[in-house]
Parts: sequence; C-alpha cells; structure tokens
Amino acid sequence: MKILYGVQGTGNGHITRARAMSVEFERLGIKVDYVFSGRDRSDYFDMQCFGEFRAFSGLSFVAKDGKVNLLATYRKAQIVQLFRDIRALDLSSYDLVLTDFEPITAWAAKRQGKHCIGVGHQYAFQHDIPKFKGDVLGAWVMSNFAPVAQGIGVHWHHFDKPILPPIIQHSSQYSMNSAADNNVLVYLPFENSEEVMECLESVTSHRFRMHCKDIDPGVYGNIEVFPFSREGFQKNLRECESVLCNAGFELNSEALHLGRRIMVKPLQGQVEQLSNVVALERLRFASSTSALSSDVIRDWLDNAKVVRVAYPNVARGIAEWVAAGAKTPIEELSTAMWQHVLPSNGVYFCKNDIMPAAI
Repeated sequence: MKILYGVQGTGNGHITRARAMSVEFERLGIKVDYVFSGRDRSDYFDMQCFGEFRAFSGLSFVAKDGKVNLLATYRKAQIVQLFRDIRALDLSSYDLVLTDFEPITAWAAKRQGKHCIGVGHQYAFQHDIPKFKGDVLGAWVMSNFAPVAQGIGVHWHHFDKPILPPIIQHSSQYSMNSAADNNVLVYLPFENSEEVMECLESVTSHRFRMHCKDIDPGVYGNIEVFPFSREGFQKNLRECESVLCNAGFELNSEALHLGRRIMVKPLQGQVEQLSNVVALERLRFASSTSALSSDVIRDWLDNAKVVRVAYPNVARGIAEWVAAGAKTPIEELSTAMWQHVLPSNGVYFCKNDIMPAAI
C-alpha cells in the first residue's frame, strides 16, 4: 500500500498529529509520501520523520494581535498558484489519499476521483457537536476547505457521535512527568508577545516559560523566552503544571493527557478555536478568556483545578484500520477507542454510559 498524506502547515497541531501517524505507518511498513502546505518551507522544523516531503504555499490565514486579519489573509492568498498545484499533483501512483485539512491533496483527489479520507479535528465539526455558531462564513469555509469522501474527526469527547479521541504521539516523554506547580508554559503565537510579557511580569508567584519567535531567547525576570523547538517545547510541557495558550486543538490535547491546568485565549475570527472554547467550557476541562491581563492570569492560577484525561494510542488504531483496508465502520473504531479513556472531572467517555446533561 502506498499513501499520500497531506498536512495543513498553519500552526503546529496538524504536524504533531502527522508525526504520531508517521510512527505507526512506519511500524506497519506502509509507504507514505507527505505533502505540507500553509507556510514557507524554511519555516518548518524537526521534520526528519517525514523524509523527502513536498511543500506548497497552499492557503493559510494571517493573524495580528490575537485576531484574524481578513484583508492581509486575502492579500497573502495565492489562489492562481493553488489551482495550478491542485491540477499538477499526480495521484495515479497512490492507493489512498489522507489529508489533515490540507486543501491541495483533498481537491486533487476530488478532481481525479481518488478516494480521500480526512483525519483531523476539523472533521469532527461535520457532526452536531458543541460549536460556535456566530460565524456562518467561517463555518462554511471550514466545511469546504479540504473536502473528503470520508471524514474521521477527533475531539476531546465523542458527544455521542462517531468521533475518535485526540491523536497524541505516545512515547517515553509521558513517563517523564516532572511538573512544578509554579511553572507555566506560555504559547500564544498569534498574540503580541510584548503585551503578553507585560501581563506575566507582575504575576511574581509563578515562573513562565514562553515560546515565541519575535523576542530574543533569554531570561527576563520571572519569564524565560524560548525559540520554537519541538524537543524544547515538549520538555517545558513536561515540567510546567499550567499551560496558557490559544484554543488550538493539539496542544490542549497533550496538556489534558499530561494533566495540566489550562487557560485558553481563542484567536478571534477563527471559528475552530472559538468552537474549542465552547467544548472546553462545557466539559469543564479549561478556563478561557477573551482578553489577557495580570488579574485574569493570577485568578486562573489561584483557583483553577488540574484536569487529566489519559487518551489511548489513536494513531495506532487509525493506521491499523487503514492497513486493513479501512472497511470497519468508524462507529466501531470510535466505540473501541473511547472504552480506553477513563472518566475525569465528572465526564463520562464510554458510549454506553449516561452522559451528564451539561454535555
């Protein structure tokens, strides 16, 4: 079997899922070629596991000061090049196309009549689940951005739908949990980093480890700034009991799996992140804020509880499902996966359990 796997490169969550999947495909001896789009090739890092991957400009959004900038997004979009890449991508040598919200592979498969399976968080929104309903255009874009013949959605809860648990790369890192209660990981790539630091400086009861690309690495009082690095980021995640981040899916999944106190600030204008806030609050998994301040951060650290949800190796389940021909109904795979998730914070996960009315 030979697979083409398209991965959206905006942010790092899609890439993190692809890393987990690559481990399992390699274990099964399945040949996979990878396509990434959404950022410049030079901006990718720690990509060794994907071999000689291909990178395209694709489509992405532009954010400034915590909001999606629609005008800048439109100006950045290379629509003509996108259409050229879709037409030029030859899928004839592949048995299957997988996509994690990557538009070139998805639309090329649709155009060439090749079976395409979507694996990722966005495909969970095909179902009637908790979501933000104040952005009709954003919801339409998410539904049509990377169309697939079959979507396999992942989420923090199944919401009584055929959805799988999050895809997390299972490794020895999770057995090296040495979190300190006064350490906080900060990852807010869409915010103004200087303004974020001003909020953190007066919360002297805690030490903050902040990953960003627009402030030089170093120690600034109670804040230590780190560059983007997969290994360094995972080390800080293991050593910090609290996580302050945007409302993206993958980091929050890893934080829940490790048992972290979480506060999210959603990227305004991004319907996925706004929907994630709705889900996190209903599940009582995290605190949220629409505006950062020292008082908000201090109150969260003083009062929020730690929540842990141990998720199984979903990447292995999906890879084995694909290797077997992708014929087993997703409902069966979903039920089997959720049986290995323990209840946390009063939330039930097995599908034959009675779900709380709040969910």
